[in-house]
This record gives sequence, C-alpha cells and structure tokens, in this order.
Amino acid sequence: MPQEQPPAGDDLSVFAGVRDWIFDLDDTLYPPESGVFTAVMSRIRAYTARVIGVSAEEAAALQRHYAARYGTTLRGLMEEHGVDPGDFLAEVHAVDRSGLVPHPALAAVLARLPGRKFILTSGTHAHAGETLSRLGIDDRFDGVFDIVDAGYLPKPAEATYAAFLARFSIEPAAAAMFEDAPRNLVVPRALGMSTVLVTGGTRPRPDEAAADFVTADLPAFLTHIADALSG
Repeated sequence: MPQEQPPAGDDLSVFAGVRDWIFDLDDTLYPPESGVFTAVMSRIRAYTARVIGVSAEEAAALQRHYAARYGTTLRGLMEEHGVDPGDFLAEVHAVDRSGLVPHPALAAVLARLPGRKFILTSGTHAHAGETLSRLGIDDRFDGVFDIVDAGYLPKPAEATYAAFLARFSIEPAAAAMFEDAPRNLVVPRALGMSTVLVTGGTRPRPDEAAADFVTADLPAFLTHIADALSG
C-alpha cells in the first residue's frame, strides 16, 4: 500500500539511487485549480462535438469513452473517425494559461534533485514549452517526450514507455515517475521505477496499487526527497 505524505525520511531511501526523474505535465506539475487542463478538456469536447456532429452531452460521453478505451480522446478520434492529429492538437491546446504563475519553490527543488529531469506527456512540445515557461521551470528539464514522439500512442501503452526510455537511455530501476493518472503508473512500476501519484490538492488515494507514494503537494514531497538525499 502506498504511503501518504508527509513520509518519514527513512521511507524515502528508495529514491537514493534515482538518476532520472520523470514527470507528467498537466495536473501534475501544476494544480488543477489553475484551470489550464480544464480548458483543454473543454476544447477537446467542443472539437469532438464539431467534427462528429453530435451534441455537447454526447461529445462529453464520447470523450470519456475514448479516453478510457484508447488512452486519449485523440487516439479514439483517429481510430474511429480519421481525425487529423495535428489539427486536433493545435486546436485543443490553444488555451489561456494566465492561471499559471511562476513557482519559485518548485523551480528550486527541481534544481536540488540529483540527475536528469524529463517530461512525458500526452500533450505537445509546444504546450509543454509554454506551460513550463509560465511556471518558470522550463530550464529545469533535460528533455520532453510528447504525443507526437510517441506516434500518437498515449500512456499507458507499454510501447510508449519503451520508446521514451530508449530515446533518453533511461534505466527504469534508477528512475522515478510522477503522475496524476493512476493507470499511467502501472507500467512504470512493473518496469522497476519508483512511482508517485500526484493528487493535485485532492484527498490522497492510498489504495492505488501502482503508486509507491501518494502526495497532494508535489513541491513539498520533492522537498522531502531532496532533504533526505542531502541529509
């Protein structure tokens, strides 16, 4: 069973051998309260309604169905409706990011973590770049692997993790994965990564078998890790 934060220093010894720190982007590196991913989801549903020609309610139901079956709405639209992924991605990521503000504490603790840091996202390089820039942490990462790099095959597909690990020569046993979607931690944990479920300010869910740890406050949790590793 994963441990709820704040963990005791000794509990963080599993991170001592981590050389690569892997982060999801949306609702992981910033809180849901910013409204950014909510806006992306709204645009996804509007796009779905327009291209398929269904009502807003039907589009919302389809979005949930495609996300559950294919990993992302995009994959479902590609498989079942032949949607052009470039058109979709450009439209749904054209959102207002004014709710994101620089996060000096997050920037500082990312710099304290030993080793490389990466973004593994079902968004795009452009979306990641603009988002990280808004947060003031764009210079803290060594690489971004986006949905295009994944051949539009999203997490939790095993092939996507394999391609990401190969791209950056990452050894899973020396890596840690931070995610807000529990199912996206299943493969990383099976590969030997240390896994952390980020609940974005909501009540931690300690029953998620794929998570070694659960945190509702990523910067605070990373600070616990950095303190333990430097202590």
